[in-house]
Amino acid sequence: MRVLLVGGGCRGLALARGLVADGHEARVVTREEGKRERIEAAGAQCWLGDPDVLGTLRYALESVTILVWALGTARGTREAVAALHGTRLEMMLTKAIDTTVRGVVYEAAGPVGEALLRAGAAEVGRVCALHQIPYELVHAPPRPREAWVMAARRSIDALLVVR
Repeated sequence: MRVLLVGGGCRGLALARGLVADGHEARVVTREEGKRERIEAAGAQCWLGDPDVLGTLRYALESVTILVWALGTARGTREAVAALHGTRLEMMLTKAIDTTVRGVVYEAAGPVGEALLRAGAAEVGRVCALHQIPYELVHAPPRPREAWVMAARRSIDALLVVR
């Protein structure tokens, strides 16, 4: 199984390490070439892309089973962060429909704001229900990191059981 992880920072790397240790593949998205070494040291494939520019993620979905949208700690202007949990999220989910993606994990907790996260979770529910794609919401706060990683992993594992 291959997981595409969009966001999550250090938490995402810890999640990727655990997935790889268990024999899965992880593809981690970063905007910065300078983070490639850390991602590859975790055993994951590095994908240079930007969730603000979805065209950069188009081919990142290739051979992916689970999409993890972990942007509950995203930073930027209010409008940009809102788009990551609204229009960008909707477009990414729509792009995932005709791919190998068979499950979505959405980070529904974090400092970006409860209203944005509720709206994002509702969007995930709407699009996934429409296209009969199972999904899970991670409600664990970003800290402590270990608890978040365990919650995200439980969500991924639950989707694998559904498959």
